[in-house]
Amino acid sequence: MYCMRQFRAEGHDVVLMARRGGQLANVAKSEGFQVHEPVGLMARLMFLAGAARQFDIIHAQTANTITWAGLSRWLHRRPVVFSRRTDFPVRNDTKIRLKWRCVDLLVAISESAAAEPRRLGFKPIIIRSAIEPAVIDHDRVQRFLNEWPLQGRRLIATSAALVGGKDPLTMIAAVNELAKERDDFVFMHFGGGGDAEQAARARVAELGLEKIYLFAGFQEDVESLYSVMDVFAMSSVDEALGSSVLDAFQQRIPVVSTDAGGLKESLAQGRGVLCKTKDYKALASGMRRMLDDTAFRSAAVERAYAYVRQEHDVERMARSYLREFERLSGRAQR
Repeated sequence: MYCMRQFRAEGHDVVLMARRGGQLANVAKSEGFQVHEPVGLMARLMFLAGAARQFDIIHAQTANTITWAGLSRWLHRRPVVFSRRTDFPVRNDTKIRLKWRCVDLLVAISESAAAEPRRLGFKPIIIRSAIEPAVIDHDRVQRFLNEWPLQGRRLIATSAALVGGKDPLTMIAAVNELAKERDDFVFMHFGGGGDAEQAARARVAELGLEKIYLFAGFQEDVESLYSVMDVFAMSSVDEALGSSVLDAFQQRIPVVSTDAGGLKESLAQGRGVLCKTKDYKALASGMRRMLDDTAFRSAAVERAYAYVRQEHDVERMARSYLREFERLSGRAQR
């Protein structure tokens, strides 16, 4: 949506193909974009094979979409761009090579996301994903504080699904380590359930952390809730970018994180505390320092804020894509 809005503002026509009834399709339609919602593989292929001829560029945003765009390329003959948003290892080199060879431009959202394409001999360019500054809903914040009273304690939080890649068990171990020496904080885990939820809840109960480590579940407009955090923490073992960290940067919330994937890039040069994955003691130490060392926290926050405003700006991201689109479109017309 960020790209679509910027492209339209620059005077370009933008058409979206998306899952029927999905959030992206609904938001795009509400903002006046033309949206196609074909159901089933054949319907998607037929749309791309036929209607896609009218476009100058086809920009695939998911692994499935690049498959459909590649299979129908011999019919639509339009330049195809693919944005890789994950840093997962490639399991089937031959299959992925064949798929990516159908792409005129391979974009990665971070150096971490670019690693596998480079290993396979491709030359992706880096265009970092952007975020817009959050508009804080203060009524929403107050309702949250009424539901979850902090009772004067400081709030450390994370925003991550309870899945293995986010490694909640390491975060629980870090909170337990910190709780051994102080009782002036609570930790809140924002995020829906997943394959690690049962183990996480069991571990919290086993350690007796029920009043310290709180599972807040999925929260609408979680960006507004960053405004009441004292520290934001991440324990991921897989993370191509980590947009929740960027939200913390935007709101000047200090960040402590593992160095998984793109997180290492985001928190480099003193923009937060970086820890090795699985190192719960380092996470605990980092949270302690962010709570107690005012000068260190302030310096990290200002570096992070300047970085996210420069490197993850919506207009800058969109113009980077447009430059590449114009180059590809001009080459196709020749």
